[in-house]
Amino acid sequence: MEKKVQQYYKLKAKHKELEKELSGLRQDILAYCMEKGEADSEIGGYRVKLITQNRKEYDDDKLFQTLADSEVWRLLSKADPAKIASLAKLNIIDEDKIAHTYELKTITLLQVDKK
Repeated sequence: MEKKVQQYYKLKAKHKELEKELSGLRQDILAYCMEKGEADSEIGGYRVKLITQNRKEYDDDKLFQTLADSEVWRLLSKADPAKIASLAKLNIIDEDKIAHTYELKTITLLQVDKK
């Protein structure tokens, strides 16, 4: 078991190192594409695509004040965008009623595919 724990530790450290390297490469690629003004391009044998998404970041206090029903708040316990979207889709929460409780955050996803 000691060997398994040791291997797990080594792999976790390697994973952390790879995540850091991926983050740096991602930033470099995004900067390059932004500089070129291209959201879809071919670089060498790869296709690089930037995909823009909007994500909602909720303010817990505003949301709690808006959702006076403690039973609904208990279902959320904290502002989880996926849970809130599900409750809105099920018409348990009125989307218009909570529109002031979040800010839209635009993020850019990087997709790299081999041609």
